[in-house]
Order: sequence, then C-alpha cells, then structure tokens
Amino acid sequence: MSNSDNYEAAASGAGREVASFDLHDKGIVGRFHQALHSTPALVPLIVLIMAIVVFGLVLGSRFFSPFALTLILQQVQIVGVLAAAQSLIILTAGIDLSVGALAVLCSVIMGQFTFRYGLPPFLAVIAGIVLGAAIGAVNGWLVSRVKLPPFIVTLGMWQIVLAANYLYSANETIRAQDIESQAPFLQLMGAKFEIGGATFTLGVIFMIALVVGLAYALRSTAWGRHVYAVGDDPEAAELAGVSVNRTLMSIYILVGIICAFAGWVMIGRYGSVSPSATTGVIGNIQSITAVVIGGISLFGGRGSIIGSFFGALIVGVFELGLRMSGADPQWTYLLIGTLIIGAVSIDQWIRKVAA
Repeated sequence: MSNSDNYEAAASGAGREVASFDLHDKGIVGRFHQALHSTPALVPLIVLIMAIVVFGLVLGSRFFSPFALTLILQQVQIVGVLAAAQSLIILTAGIDLSVGALAVLCSVIMGQFTFRYGLPPFLAVIAGIVLGAAIGAVNGWLVSRVKLPPFIVTLGMWQIVLAANYLYSANETIRAQDIESQAPFLQLMGAKFEIGGATFTLGVIFMIALVVGLAYALRSTAWGRHVYAVGDDPEAAELAGVSVNRTLMSIYILVGIICAFAGWVMIGRYGSVSPSATTGVIGNIQSITAVVIGGISLFGGRGSIIGSFFGALIVGVFELGLRMSGADPQWTYLLIGTLIIGAVSIDQWIRKVAA
C-alpha cells in the first residue's frame, strides 16, 4: 500500500471536530467589558441617555421637549462636523490642531470670493472646499512622506492658517444682512424647517448624514479597514499590503474637505462671515473633546465615529441643561473635564483587560 493510500485511510477515519476554545462564563463584569470592547460607542450613548433623563427630570418639559432637544443639535452642528473630521485623524493615532482655523479660513474665502471678486456664491463655496482639500493635502504630505509628527504639523498649520485668515480678510466681517440680500446661498446650511414641533436646519441634516456616511465607510469598506489598520499598527498594515502613505493622504484631504463644509455650516449658523470667529481658536479643543468623550482611543485603531457624535451631543446637553437650570457656566467645564478623564480611563481599562 502506498503512502498516499495510508494518508487517505487515516484522513477518512479522523474526527470531524475543529479546534475550539474552552469558553467560560466571564460574569457580569466580563460581559460588560466585552460589550464595551466590541461597541466603543456604548459608553457615550449611556452617558448621553442618562444626561437627558436627569435634566428632563429636573427641568421637566422645558428641557424634555422637541424644541429643546433639537436646539441641542443646532448648537453642536459645527462641533459635530469638526469632530467627524477629527475622528478620522485620531483613528490613525494622530491629532489635528488646525481643523477649527481651517473651517474659519474656508468660510472667509467663500465670503470674500463672493463679495470682493463678484464670484457666484456656488463657485465661491467650491473655492473654499478646494482650499480645504489643498491644505489637507499639505498636512497629509508632511505627515505621510516627510514623516513629521501630526501634532507638530497641525500646530504649525494652525498658526499659519490663523495668520493667513487675518491677513487676507484684513479682519473684515461680512454682515449677515449683506449676505442675506446679495448671496443667500452662503447661508443655505442655516435654512430651517419644522417636523412635529422640532426645528431642524440643513446644517444639522448635513452633520447627521456625514456621520452616517463616514460610519458606513469605516465599517464596510476596504478604505475604512485600512484606516483602522494604520492607526493600530502602521508597520503591520504595510506588511499586510496596505499603502499607509496613500491612506494617510486620503484621510487628510478628506478632513480638509470636511473642514470646508464646517465653514459653510458656520455661515449658516451665524449668518455672517467673521475672520475672528471663536471656532478658529477653540474649535480644535471642542472637536478633540467630543472625540475623546465619544470613546475613540487617542492611541488609534479603536473607536466609532458615531461615538464622537454622541460626545458632541453630551457636551451640548450639559451646556443647555446647566444654562436652563441657572447654574454657573463653570460647572459645564468641570463636568466636561471629568468626562474627558473618565473616558480616557475607561479606554485604558478596556485595552488592559482585552490584552
């Protein structure tokens, strides 16, 4: 009998069982940890629901009403869009300190191209988006090709963009009345409509659509898997055939485009175009705050963009709830600071137990 016949005989008589692990009951804490590990957005969702319930019980119908709850969406629409952009960077273990300033510069470009050069508002918006993509490409090239740290690149770009913003605009504000009468398209994102007593704006709809679209792309496309792979371990991703440089470039360009849209949302929200808008200075911190509270790991490779959306809503709920209750505004910063430390602590706990 040949060796092949012996092999076939042995194989035919072998058991059909496959390798398996001995599963044991992890208990309530273990199952809770597993749920947090597999669903990073669960923690911010729980915090958001608890905050809404608490303020609803304390303030009653003043807070727990369609108008008040959709007012939160209107207040966080700019931060929500910036947080979506920031999420992509932090998922790759980077950080972007220029998103707020870039949004303001793009809004200034849209306004100045319309009123200074007489460009149709639609083309002015396109020009702002192109500028955002170009600055994002510069950031991406410096990070992916020159290998500079994202923190240093975007810190420098933040200063450059802020300076360019003031120099180009000569610190000139374009009034809301002028935009409304001569270029209402620039205020399109501020258009309001009501559904069952709830007031929405196109900026809010854009924010939600952006979050849903990016969540699908990150979860269900090859590009999304590459983003997580680069953030988790770029060297392993390179060995697995992922083009790390190309992925980083695509992310930074997309972030620049999203920031430009955030600038358009700003015009709709405030009505005017101002180079001194506070978003240019604090928008970066606000977006990072939403991302961290939303459960995306600062070490990259783990988290959900839906969580960042919940993080932005949590900040909005605390701000509106405390304002309506007449509390000192400093309580908002105290609670948000506590949430930031708590979110990072939970992330570390999840990583330690998972390891």
